[in-house]
Amino acid sequence: MKTETMRSAAIAGTGSYLPERVLTNAELERMVDTTDEWIRTRTGISERHLARDDEASSDMAAEAARRALASAGVGAETVDAIIVATITSDMFFPSTACFVQQKIGAAKAFCFDVTAACSGFVYAMEIARNMIAVGSAETVLVIGSEKLSCVTDWQDRATCVLFGDGAGAVVLRPASGQAGIKSCFMGSDGSLSDLLNIPGGGSRRPASQESVAARLHYMKMSGNEVFKHAVRCMCEAGKRALARAGLTEKDVDWVIPHQANMRIIQAIASRFGGSMDKFIVNLDRVGNISGASIPVALDEAVRDGRIKPGQTVLFVAFGGGFTWGAMVVKT
Repeated sequence: MKTETMRSAAIAGTGSYLPERVLTNAELERMVDTTDEWIRTRTGISERHLARDDEASSDMAAEAARRALASAGVGAETVDAIIVATITSDMFFPSTACFVQQKIGAAKAFCFDVTAACSGFVYAMEIARNMIAVGSAETVLVIGSEKLSCVTDWQDRATCVLFGDGAGAVVLRPASGQAGIKSCFMGSDGSLSDLLNIPGGGSRRPASQESVAARLHYMKMSGNEVFKHAVRCMCEAGKRALARAGLTEKDVDWVIPHQANMRIIQAIASRFGGSMDKFIVNLDRVGNISGASIPVALDEAVRDGRIKPGQTVLFVAFGGGFTWGAMVVKT
């Protein structure tokens, strides 16, 4: 298809869901050797939401999807595709997206998952954008959903304070006027995969009594190394996405970063002009929810009126893989 016939894709609606259960730092003090002050000063997190035992990633994703569809004013029967970004799928297969399809009644949609850790939502958005651009879909549900509590080692005080559960969703449709996704930049470096991963459970180390005993089915992270790469890669991705859109940092109304750690967000802000005023942050209330962090923060900012039509929003993300990405969106 010729470039001039390709369509732009815009966000038509947003939605999010956070589980009712809230785990505070005070409760974590009774679980592991840590303190509220230590957690807040090093991460910026005060509390996080935890899903019920019987609540899976698809359940949270479906609720976020319903809210996004309502926001967009479209029915589930109109959805052509569902893409779920997750590292905590309900099962190895079928995809979590297939479970979401059944739950919301999107009978004609084709469905698949994207596994890019905390960058998954940006990756999924770019896939959806291109499907709309070439005309293979009109209405696409893009969802980030994570139940990280089920892969968190609650005996590891360095990581268990970080993660939470939740889901965020957007409805993408062909753009009208100036709104739409303006650019995207993505990158990966598989040589650094040992710094952030879940080593057990896949074909490399299948589940066994030994792998369970060694606690290989929980998240493992080299925090200092991840911090360094996260700041560098998200800053580079943000600037390259802006350059592709013909914009600079001064043209951005809002930045929605992956909500991993307040120090990481502050370091990125210092390289984007030094002010946190443009940064949308909900890390203190939700913790790190991986691929769900950007769409949850987006939905909250849309619903409380911070993000308004006609504004320029920059998403920046970084996750295991390593993967990273940035996207420029005109609302």
